[in-house]
Amino acid sequence: MVEGLLGRKVGMTQIFNEAGKAIPVTVIQAGPCVVVQKKTVEKEGYSSVQLGLVEKRKGRFTKPAEGHFKKAGVPPTRHLTEFAFTESEEEQVNVGDQILVQNVFQPNDFVDVSGFTVGRGFQGVIKRHGFHGGKATHGSMFHRAPGSIGASAYPSRVMKGTKMPGRMGNKRRKIRNLEVVEIDGENNLLVVKGAVPGSRGSYVTISRALKGTSEKTESDE
Repeated sequence: MVEGLLGRKVGMTQIFNEAGKAIPVTVIQAGPCVVVQKKTVEKEGYSSVQLGLVEKRKGRFTKPAEGHFKKAGVPPTRHLTEFAFTESEEEQVNVGDQILVQNVFQPNDFVDVSGFTVGRGFQGVIKRHGFHGGKATHGSMFHRAPGSIGASAYPSRVMKGTKMPGRMGNKRRKIRNLEVVEIDGENNLLVVKGAVPGSRGSYVTISRALKGTSEKTESDE
């Protein structure tokens, strides 16, 4: 069984359950994906499959990359990700096979979704770290500055980890244990409860949750 898929974030909306309660959900275009490479315990020491996201738009590839896809006998794909794979007698996956969302996930499953957060560019300490700033009254010379960032005599340097202005966002984050609410196999859509990282159209990685509970935590990948 393949443990995940590649996809693109379509956007957020809401659905209503049987009790009439609104549930915020995220719609993800999950796949279809094609198997580009298969790794086995005998050869590589572990079992996994390398999946490529099938898209309409084509990209430019280096000669080594073109050779990698030519060896697999599949069209080149712009995004590749490796997922754990457990092969059984009932389910066998070969290079060139297409993996669909309904073959991997089912409603009420729990998944981990990772992607890059929305990039905010270079920001100051008030927006980036939530500093309160100084007084906004007339005559004040201290409004949005960070203030003192280190000692002069000892240790005579800025300590590592000091909160300062810099690039905000555009970091890889993973949201764990999101419940699968609905699956549209005809349109390759996966509907999960809650929000996932990234803006509309950004690429995400969906994998089977390790814990499989309704708890939701955030962590770096």
